[in-house]
Amino acid sequence: MKKSIIGAICLSLAASMWGGMYVVSKYVLDFIPPFTLVWLRYMIAFIFLYAILFAVQKKSGQRQMMAKTDWLLLVWIGFIGYFVSISFQFIGTKLSDAHTGSLITSATPAFIVIFARWVLKEKITPRKLISMVLATLGVTIVIGWDFHVGDYFWGSLILVGAAVTWALLSVYVKVASKRLSSLTITTYAILFALVFTTPAMLWELQANDIFYESPLVIFSILYLGIVSTAGAFFLWNKGLELMDAGVGSLFFFFQPIVGSFLGWLLLNEQLNANFFIGGACIVLGVVIITFQKEG
Repeated sequence: MKKSIIGAICLSLAASMWGGMYVVSKYVLDFIPPFTLVWLRYMIAFIFLYAILFAVQKKSGQRQMMAKTDWLLLVWIGFIGYFVSISFQFIGTKLSDAHTGSLITSATPAFIVIFARWVLKEKITPRKLISMVLATLGVTIVIGWDFHVGDYFWGSLILVGAAVTWALLSVYVKVASKRLSSLTITTYAILFALVFTTPAMLWELQANDIFYESPLVIFSILYLGIVSTAGAFFLWNKGLELMDAGVGSLFFFFQPIVGSFLGWLLLNEQLNANFFIGGACIVLGVVIITFQKEG
C-alpha cells in the first residue's frame, strides 16, 4: 500500500478521535477543571505509551539511541504543541466561544503549509493550493461565518496562537521523524508536556475541586488519555512521518466534521445542509491531494 494512503488513514483516524474528544470532554469538564483534565490525560497517555515502547524495545533487543539535539527537539515539541497550544485552546475558547474557536483553529492547516515551506522546504504546488481552498471552504460552510473578533478580541488572538503553535508542532514532528520513531516522539513529547502542565494543574487545584466518584467520569478520563491522547497523537505523528506536512495538514479538517456528527448523534444537536455540502468539499480536497502520483 502506498505510504500516502497509510498516512492518510492515520491522519484521518487522529482527527476523527479529536472530533469525538469534544463530546467526552464536554461531559468530564463538569467534574474536573481543564488543566487537571489535561494533566490526567497526559499521565495516562504516557504510562500507556511507555509500556508499549518498553515492550517493543525489549522484543527487538534494541533501544533507540538519542543525541542531545533529539532530546531538545522532543522538549520543544512537548512544550510548543502539547502544552502551549492546548493551553491556548482552553484559554482562547473560554475568552470567546466554541464557535469562534472552531473557526480560528481551522486555520491551522494553512499555517502548517507555510511553516512546512519555511522549515522543511516543501513545495507549495497547485494541487496543494486547490485542496487547501476546497477544504477551507468546506470547513467554513460547516461551521458558518458567524465571526465575533470584535466581541472576543483577546480570546481570538490567543486562538490564533493555538493554531500557530499546533502548526509548529506538526512541522517539527516531521523534523524529528527523520531520526526517531513516531512512538518514541509521541511518548517523550507527552512526558515533557506532563512536566510543563504540572504547575498549572497544581495552581488550578488550589481553587477547584474534582469529582471522580462516578464510574462514567473515570471511564471517560481513561478514554481521553488512551484513545484521544495516546492513540490520536501517535497516529497524527505517524501520518506526518509518511506524508508531507503540508499535505497531511488537510486531514485536520476532519475534526469539525466528526465533532459535528457526534454532536448530532449523542447530544441531539442539529445538522443542516451546510454540514453535508461542506463535508463533501473537505473530502474532495483530501482525495485530490492524497491520490496524487508519488514522485
